[in-house]
Amino acid sequence: MSSPTTLLYILFYHCVTFIIRIDAHPIRQETVEQMVGGLISLEALQWSQKSQIELPVCELCHMAVPLARLLIEIGEMDELETLLTDFCVDFKLFDKDICLGAIHEYKHVVVEVLTKAHLTDQQLCAITFGCEKQSDFPVFSWNVTFPDKPKPPPRPPQPPAPESPKLNVLHLSDIHVDFGYKPGSIVDCSAPLCCRGGQPASGNRSAGFWGDYGHCDLPQWTAKAILKHIADIEKIDFVYYTGDLPPHDVWNQSREDQIYSINTINQWLVDLFPNKIFYSTVGNHEAAPCNLYPTPSIRSDNISWLYEVLADSWIKLGLPNDTRDSILRGAFYTTIIRSGFRLISLNMNYCPKENYWLYINSTDPLGQLQWLIQWLQYAEDQGEKVHLIGHHPPQDCLAAFSWNFHKIINRYENTIAGQFYGHRHNDEFAVVYDEVDTKRPVSMMYIGPSLTTESFLNPGYRIFSMDGDYPGSSYWVLDHRTVIMNLTAANMYNTTIFVDEYNARDSYQMKNLFPEDWGDLIERMQTDIDGPLMSLAYTHYTKSYQNGTHCDHNCRQGLLCGFKTSRSEDFHACDSIPSGR
Repeated sequence: MSSPTTLLYILFYHCVTFIIRIDAHPIRQETVEQMVGGLISLEALQWSQKSQIELPVCELCHMAVPLARLLIEIGEMDELETLLTDFCVDFKLFDKDICLGAIHEYKHVVVEVLTKAHLTDQQLCAITFGCEKQSDFPVFSWNVTFPDKPKPPPRPPQPPAPESPKLNVLHLSDIHVDFGYKPGSIVDCSAPLCCRGGQPASGNRSAGFWGDYGHCDLPQWTAKAILKHIADIEKIDFVYYTGDLPPHDVWNQSREDQIYSINTINQWLVDLFPNKIFYSTVGNHEAAPCNLYPTPSIRSDNISWLYEVLADSWIKLGLPNDTRDSILRGAFYTTIIRSGFRLISLNMNYCPKENYWLYINSTDPLGQLQWLIQWLQYAEDQGEKVHLIGHHPPQDCLAAFSWNFHKIINRYENTIAGQFYGHRHNDEFAVVYDEVDTKRPVSMMYIGPSLTTESFLNPGYRIFSMDGDYPGSSYWVLDHRTVIMNLTAANMYNTTIFVDEYNARDSYQMKNLFPEDWGDLIERMQTDIDGPLMSLAYTHYTKSYQNGTHCDHNCRQGLLCGFKTSRSEDFHACDSIPSGR
């Protein structure tokens, strides 16, 4: 039997490494990566096995949490940092500097959550490591309130006249500039983020000048070259800018580091796009420590320093001054893009389980979802169309938030003309289905490609063609084009090489890009899951780093399940996917 102290060490280790190892891929566990090539999410794996997966860490968590709480209660915390560091180093979990940095960054929030969260030991393990469904615990359940106005009959979008005006919108996400990137350095390092130093051993590849595949972020000169290419080549009306500017060195970041990344990168954008408005959202990496966005009830930490920086920076990027108060309150806001066309930017960092502060109180933090309902009701009353933007897609959120969000999308399906998210780095989408008629698509979530190469991706961005600025416009997406920088060719020829990877309508043979068309695409994929259409979807998912031959049947199940799942803990969303050849 392990000693209580050892169990405590391991618990803290898992809490810290949970953030470090899967930060960029919050639902892709290491064991899952080994099984299906990194595609199928933990929830998709649970669906495929028709059961809740009991991860090895769950048993450990159930033993260690009560011990940790007891030791905290009796004040045995003075030497905790030293003991945790020794454990991390002795067991070769990470290099010493990473161990020290990670424990220093995250120890305080873990201790405070264990002290103040009104959750049982079982509930803490359930929410942290997915040991049990959150919906099994009433403490995790809450509901938003809708106005006492009936939902209007659904009005599916109709194709505009061919000659009607169009809007071209750039979606830019997950830049993750690494100001410490060093060409020629080690690519396959022992740290969570590589390409930052060291000399590769003989026979091992070194970091390319323009960037590298693996756990490496984007060099600043590559980021600037891509942004300049966009400014010089693309004809755009405005930009959706969905967060994550700093690199993935989450064990060693300060507020000063984050502010430097935000101000430096956004100044590039001001200089390169002087007449364009950027409609911005905040990513999980802008916080320090990463992911930790304290709610107003948290007295030991606050995030106002970040919101002040964002307010100044976002207004400099074109937002009107009347958004400042809302940004300072919670980094969410609404504004008018065109007459009858409203933008709502959400701070989705108040919904994922990686934000440990939510364990103390996760009920509609900052009242953001009620605020969203109020504005959507206003838009419905005024006949406005609305686009939603955010960093995390709702599938990555705690279950109550995610399911409430799904209800909101269903209620205002006639008003919401598009949703745009980032965070995943890959090229993904998700169809939202009606809550009553579960086969009827009602909305689209576009989860855009990242500019960073982390992990094993070409840099990418997207241009949306939308129904344009004229009376009666639907403002729905009509097509989108994804552009990648071929990293292999760029390093080989020492110049940036850009490729129009695909147009959605042509590649997927779609009549339109309305929800029913995406639903039809899913049905075609599902009918021939081992066929060429799923191969193409996988190629696009990896931004052409790999092709469909690298995605076996289980991998394709997971990929398709992600396309069909717009909320977390929706274990039956994928039941119709063929489970065998």
